[in-house]
Amino acid sequence: MSDEQIDSVEALLEEARLTARMPEPTERLRLRQAAGLSRAQVAAAVGVGRQTVANWEDGTTDPQPPGRFRYLRLLEGLAQIHPAPAPAETPVPAAEFAIPETAWGPTGLAVQGVPAPCLRCGVTTPYKATDGRSLHPGAMCQSPAAATQAASTPAPAPVSAPSPLPAAAPSPVPSPVPSRPQRRAKSAARAQAETTGLISRAVHEELERAEGDTDAAMKALIKRAIPDVMRLFQETRATARYTYTAYPALPDILKKPSKKEPDQIWEARPNFHHPDYSLKNSGSIAVTALDVNAAYLSALKTWLPIGKLEHSTGEDGVDPKRSGVHLITPSPWHHPHLPDPLGDRDQPGPVWVTGATLRLLLRLAGPKHGLLEAPVVHESWTSGATENFLDALRKTLTAARETAIAENDTITEEYIKAMYSKFISTMGESIHNREIMRPDWMHIIHSQAYANLWGKAYKAHQAGLDVIAMMGTDELHVTGDWRRVFPEGRGVAQMKIKHSDAKASGEYTVSKAAR
Repeated sequence: MSDEQIDSVEALLEEARLTARMPEPTERLRLRQAAGLSRAQVAAAVGVGRQTVANWEDGTTDPQPPGRFRYLRLLEGLAQIHPAPAPAETPVPAAEFAIPETAWGPTGLAVQGVPAPCLRCGVTTPYKATDGRSLHPGAMCQSPAAATQAASTPAPAPVSAPSPLPAAAPSPVPSPVPSRPQRRAKSAARAQAETTGLISRAVHEELERAEGDTDAAMKALIKRAIPDVMRLFQETRATARYTYTAYPALPDILKKPSKKEPDQIWEARPNFHHPDYSLKNSGSIAVTALDVNAAYLSALKTWLPIGKLEHSTGEDGVDPKRSGVHLITPSPWHHPHLPDPLGDRDQPGPVWVTGATLRLLLRLAGPKHGLLEAPVVHESWTSGATENFLDALRKTLTAARETAIAENDTITEEYIKAMYSKFISTMGESIHNREIMRPDWMHIIHSQAYANLWGKAYKAHQAGLDVIAMMGTDELHVTGDWRRVFPEGRGVAQMKIKHSDAKASGEYTVSKAAR
């Protein structure tokens, strides 16, 4: 037998020994909690999901390969560090008199019989004990121990009619059982706390490794942002109710002809400048350049197809419960004072757009807005969709970002920004992320960010502000008092003044363009 075969046999025997000594589910939970470890940490160490660890601890399932051996090794090590407390010993009661008590009759008098020596003092007596042997009543016995007992033990009272039983104490009111939504909310909050802890631990690890050099730690965190955010993504998917397709077969419109050429999807990226104002010359009209905070992070809240894209023609692909990409012929935009919701597109005719763009166009064509005619849909590639697919990841990153801002923790804030931006940019065809290839998701999230920005521009316009410019995912220039329209701050629902090296940034003035 070769050394390799011997090692394999020893490994199997070791796993069998550990399996035979496998702790009960309650002990598995105790060991993890005693060590101060989260389920996410244990899951990462043994190579399974956090929900799998939860199932092992509540007894839903027993540990199974391939993670079982590492998990049992971990439990064995934790048991050595945190042994189970010894069971409490049952106290042994002090020894009592071996002699029985005096027998008393129903009239309250001691029972008498054939005289015989007393069990305690040896003097002959007719009185009997409960077992029928002779025994003086306490005060009559000449034994010192009996005298002491008699002094402290009163004679029994005459037997009378039994007293009524005391009323039974009312049963305690049972604690209300939490509803399924309450249990789900509690589980989600616990999961969010655990996944948020992964972010803070990563920052602490890199700061320790860099010995306090913040620049070096920041570079290391940005370098590991992709694998870290994919781990967060998997953790937040632990309690999901549906599966998704990570590598679906893609239609040609979503494939790049070459590395330098894009696919055929138009994301509706804006580059709007109000035709009545000139940015080249200063004037008397005050303008503020605003910045949307974490635009791509907010755009994770969007309808994403979770399965393989299926082809359809005409209006059959337009369904509020489906999402994907659509070939449309858009209607003309007749509002030069507002950005075109289709973005900075000069070419007329049909164009492939995302579900996020189509939803915006249909909403603006509806009775509430009536800003344009509905586009004509020629064909679609769609799948069943949900708006909450990435919502747990979005909430986790948002909560961690808010904490970082409150604590003035710029390292964590930049690390979080790198995670969500790289998560989106590499979910298409990227050599930097092999765990997923969904270019349709990437396009939809980009388009959702642009659609969100368009909504803010329209809100400003409705409030009486002129929209001077709207560019990219997060830049909006307006006239007037913007603070009465948008809350100011760095939160994801707030706006702040944009400062950059560009001339048209921060607060500046413009003039009316010459006609």
